[in-house]
Amino acid sequence: MKNSTQPIEHTPMMQQYLRIKAEHRDHLLFYRMGDFYELFFEDAKRASELLNITLTARGQNQGNPIPMAGVPYHAAENYLAKLVRLGETIAICEQIGDPSTSKGPVERRVVRILTPGTLTDEALLNESEDNYIMALHVNAEKTNPNVLYGFAYLDLASGRFYISETATESNLLQELERIKPSEILISEVLPAHLIFPKTSRLQHRLQTEFEFNTATQILSSHFTTEDYNILKNKGLSVGLSAAGAVLHYVKDTQRANLPHIHSIIVESTKDILGIDSNTRRNLELTRNLKGERDNTVLSVINSTQTPMGSRLLARWLHMPILSRLILNARLDAVSALFKNQDYLTLQETLKTMGDMERILSRIALLSARPQDLLRLKNALKKLPILKSHTEKYTESLLSTLSKQLFTFPELYNLLESAIIENPPNMIRDGGVIKEGFDQELDEIRNISQNAENFLIQLETAERQKTGLSTLKVGYNRIHGYYIEISRGQATQAPSYYTRRQTLKNAERFIIPELKTFEDKILSSKERALLREKHLYETILIDIQKSLLQLQSTSETVATIDVLACLAERAETLHWQRPQLLESTECYIQRGRHPIVEQTLKMPFIPNDLTLNDTRRMLMITGPNMGGKSTYMRQNALIVLLAHIGSFVPAQSAKIGKFDKIFTRIGAQDDLSSGRSTFMVEMTEAALILQNATAQSLVLLDEIGRGTGTFDGLSLAWAIASYLTTEIKAFTLFSTHYFEMTELPKSYSTIANVHLDAVEFGESLVFLYSLQEGPASQSYGIQVAQLAGVPASVITIAKQKLLSLESN
Repeated sequence: MKNSTQPIEHTPMMQQYLRIKAEHRDHLLFYRMGDFYELFFEDAKRASELLNITLTARGQNQGNPIPMAGVPYHAAENYLAKLVRLGETIAICEQIGDPSTSKGPVERRVVRILTPGTLTDEALLNESEDNYIMALHVNAEKTNPNVLYGFAYLDLASGRFYISETATESNLLQELERIKPSEILISEVLPAHLIFPKTSRLQHRLQTEFEFNTATQILSSHFTTEDYNILKNKGLSVGLSAAGAVLHYVKDTQRANLPHIHSIIVESTKDILGIDSNTRRNLELTRNLKGERDNTVLSVINSTQTPMGSRLLARWLHMPILSRLILNARLDAVSALFKNQDYLTLQETLKTMGDMERILSRIALLSARPQDLLRLKNALKKLPILKSHTEKYTESLLSTLSKQLFTFPELYNLLESAIIENPPNMIRDGGVIKEGFDQELDEIRNISQNAENFLIQLETAERQKTGLSTLKVGYNRIHGYYIEISRGQATQAPSYYTRRQTLKNAERFIIPELKTFEDKILSSKERALLREKHLYETILIDIQKSLLQLQSTSETVATIDVLACLAERAETLHWQRPQLLESTECYIQRGRHPIVEQTLKMPFIPNDLTLNDTRRMLMITGPNMGGKSTYMRQNALIVLLAHIGSFVPAQSAKIGKFDKIFTRIGAQDDLSSGRSTFMVEMTEAALILQNATAQSLVLLDEIGRGTGTFDGLSLAWAIASYLTTEIKAFTLFSTHYFEMTELPKSYSTIANVHLDAVEFGESLVFLYSLQEGPASQSYGIQVAQLAGVPASVITIAKQKLLSLESN
């Protein structure tokens, strides 16, 4: 970072900057000046906050200081990444004019705008996570009474574009939590009370960008008529308005065509196993309860070998599907790879295939770097091997995937012949194109490389031709190349020698041949670089011709990667294939918690689960720390894993048709919203009671504990009764209210179970084994003793317990 206190005059350059800045006043401007990006800030404090540096005023603009910093062009990514993580939007202003022909400042123009949701550069993205930009539109005109919100979201780094609509606010919030967009485009008509993810940057846009007619015009001009008509026929008017806003915004920020965005996927919540935000958090799918990536379901099951495979696995986890046809096809594929041990060979092949998906997006945007093309070449090299390993299978999914793998021999040969093995980071550095690929480039390079030989040969030839022994060829920066002859022999110079300079003891001349050489050599590096840039862009355009097939192939590679990963995990973790039932029931033998099992230093105690029409709710009792919450979570996770096509941590599992999973486990004050622990608990319980169905799996842990004993017990009893009689959901209900164990006497579909523990003298031993019937006691005082509560306190507690029990 460079600082300066030199004043900035109102030069044409500064005027050009001020004009561009005025057009992009909401963005931080990276203004290209030679080998630096100049950054201008409104004040030094702002600059210091953003870049963690102290800047001094470098000049005045109508009395206002303009702090200014220079970022080296080659190091700009480091600063861009930091600024984008802070939520800044950045306008990249590049030189587009030719310095050699420009009079005054070289023309500059904003060529791209970086925002948190429109990143494609490798250095700015997390390779294991998708990066979405979303637009959200409310159905204020009531064009469809069954739709409240329409939304569309796009991952620019892959080209995946989704559209959906929802009838309720709770479903919208559920989808926001699943998608976790980096940036959300909203208009002023949205309800002010909506709660958006804290990780999302909100962009307020004009309402006109969400108008249906504007959106249809943008979408119809980008997509084929056939694709667009399919969307219109589905009646997605609210969602289409949001999709148009997204596409308009992305086109405006990228200032480029978007050929890798060639279709929109219509999503429907009817096709997926519903998981609300609380459940997503409680089950620790991709983030644990501390918000970290360790000790999550994804960290346990992820042995994918490519970044795009890792992202696909995370998408499967966050969007488990209901289709038995697709799930069984996945399970068949995993079974085949597991049985034949072919996942080992596949994973070894996949290991060096890299992130084809994001590389292709950068190629589509003409922003791919030489290293991207090298990685793509290495990926293309592995495709025939991958195809040979999958084409032998007759199972429908693996067979289909094999047929979808294109091998692109022409593209591989192009990249093999064009790109050197260890190219520089940027094409502007030159030296990317291989020798022998282009005759013109080779000739230009040879001029520079063979300059010395040419000059020696020219000097020898001219000495022989003229007979002048003092003749020699020389060079200096001012006069360029010349022929020097001593003053004594200068008069004998041939007539075609043109005098260039007179010295005290010599004369210097130029001849046509040397002048021609000089023009070539002095411009050869610049011409070589221009030629390389032209060839490089031509290669990108050639690759774009196969973009659709390449994207399809990268999706196929990612799917194979996930299936191989699930096969490897099945064997390594000793998981079994679940049987998917057509009825709504669940039988799990010796089930285990996938995360806890991997973190325990002792063997995990497995447990069974039986849920069916005669056993729809389990009332679970037992001591704190006895394993109740773990037992509940493990069964929900087994059901969820079965719905992504994975084997499960159990000896056997028969999983019925569930439509949603709800959890209410643990609670804490929501201070920012002014809600107590009990209020949070009741809000979550209300959400479940309003949305659960007879096909839902509900996990309720310690309902009613946040208020008075009688109030809490009454609410727990009423909620359990309502779930049993009105909703008829399959429920795991843990409680410390022993009065709740009386419910099976009133409701035949409720059964008591407990997690066992035994006392040895003053010690308590947790057995973690599920037994039929209610627990005999809660062991609360013993658990407090284990936690280190002073002995005197324990003694008083025991005395009070005896007193209470006697009354």
